[in-house]
Amino acid sequence: MTFCLGINVEQGLIGIADTRVVAGNECLVAKKTASYQGPGFAFFVMNSGLRSLRDKILLGFEEAFARETRARDRLFKVVNTYAQQVRRVAEEDGAALQRAELKFNSHALICGQMAGDSSHRLYLVYPEGNWVEIGPDTPYQIIGASGFGKPILERSLKQSDSMLYAFKVGLLAFDATRLCAADVDFPMDVILYAKGSFLLVEHRYERDDLREISNWWQERMRRSVQELPSDWVEAAFSRLTRDALVL
Repeated sequence: MTFCLGINVEQGLIGIADTRVVAGNECLVAKKTASYQGPGFAFFVMNSGLRSLRDKILLGFEEAFARETRARDRLFKVVNTYAQQVRRVAEEDGAALQRAELKFNSHALICGQMAGDSSHRLYLVYPEGNWVEIGPDTPYQIIGASGFGKPILERSLKQSDSMLYAFKVGLLAFDATRLCAADVDFPMDVILYAKGSFLLVEHRYERDDLREISNWWQERMRRSVQELPSDWVEAAFSRLTRDALVL
C-alpha cells in the first residue's frame, strides 16, 4: 500500500508521500515522488500501485515530455502526455499482469503550474488513463491508503487555509495512516510549491523528526475526549449503575 496526499490551497500546493515499498517479504525505502522544474514550469508526480508500472510509465513520460515542447504551456497538457504513457504501458503489460493475477493499478497525482496556467493545479490520473482536476470544494486527494487520514482532512481543511496550516493537517493525516496501515511508514517526502513561484521545495522527514508532534497530538486527542460534553453520556451511565444495583 501507499500514502500519497496532494493538497491544493490558495497559496500553493503540498505533496506528502511515504517511502515504504513492499516486495514479497521485504520492506524497502524508495521515493514515490518525481519532480520537474525549469524556466516557466514546475510540477511533481506522486504514484501508487505496482512499482514496476510506476517506473515504466515515468520513463516513457520523461522521454515524451522532453520531445513535446508544445505540452509545456498548460499543466493539463502535461497530464495528457502522462495519461498516454499510462495507456501504452497498460496495453504492453496488462495481459501479463492479469495472467499473474495482478491488477494494473497505477494511480497518479500531478501537481504544479505551467507558464500558461493562471494558477497552480492538482490532477488525479486513473489506471485507465482518464483524469479529473481536484477543485476547491475538496482541496485534497489521497491515493493508496485513503481511509485513515481522510477524517482529519474532511473536518479541518479548507481551500482558503494557509500552506502552513494545510501542511500540519496533512502531517496528521500521514501520522494516522502510518499508525493504522502496516505498509505505510517513514521516511516521509514533502514537496511544497508556492503559487506563481515555479520553484519546488523538497524535504525528507525521518521518524525522529516528527515524534514530538505525533506524541503531542495523541495526548491532545485523549484530553479532548475527556473534555467532551458528557451530560447525556453520564445520564446513560447513571441508569446503567441503577439497573445493576436492582439486579
